[in-house]
Amino acid sequence: MVETARHQVRRVKERASYQREQVHAILDAGFLAHVGFAGSDGQPFVIPMMYARDGEDILLHGSIASRLMKSLAEGIAACVSVTHVDGLVLARSHFHHSANYRSVVCFGRAVVVDDAAQKVAALARFVDAILPGRAAESREADRNELAATLLLRFSIEDASAKVRQGEPKDDPADRGLPLWAGVVPLQQGYAAPIAASDCPLPPPASVRRLLAVGDGT
Repeated sequence: MVETARHQVRRVKERASYQREQVHAILDAGFLAHVGFAGSDGQPFVIPMMYARDGEDILLHGSIASRLMKSLAEGIAACVSVTHVDGLVLARSHFHHSANYRSVVCFGRAVVVDDAAQKVAALARFVDAILPGRAAESREADRNELAATLLLRFSIEDASAKVRQGEPKDDPADRGLPLWAGVVPLQQGYAAPIAASDCPLPPPASVRRLLAVGDGT
């Protein structure tokens, strides 16, 4: 990825990375992004959206009636950002409290995907991005659902990753204070699945694998 001014990290530069592999890894670890763009009147918007990475592109989908999707479909400049919070960083001073995190900011433009087969494959990819293996356990989108869905392929032109790890950065003068400092790790967990009121079936393999991973087994 070519480094350009718009995606270069200016503050705490040592936490930044422009390596494609790290950008991809952070994107692949999630499925919820915030998409920013400016409307035709200059009003800025930031909208949470589900996504899935496909190579050097990010797939986005929504209703054909969505203002966001219509705007992005026109090829306007946009920004897609993803953040994972990994822990609370608790320092001895208020000033140095922080969080450990992994984040990515991507710049680019989107194009509409009209091909029906590509849309079917992309929607399956979305489902598997949420829960690996789930697409094979559920029905593909039908003709009416495809017609109601606008699928966009957002090409990543520039991207930067930023990561904070480690313990608090207390001032030397504060380290002798009788105050606790450290990190509280934050982990995502899943509770027992709740079946739909009209579903008598047990959880499928994808859900069972998810719960097994959450239990550390």
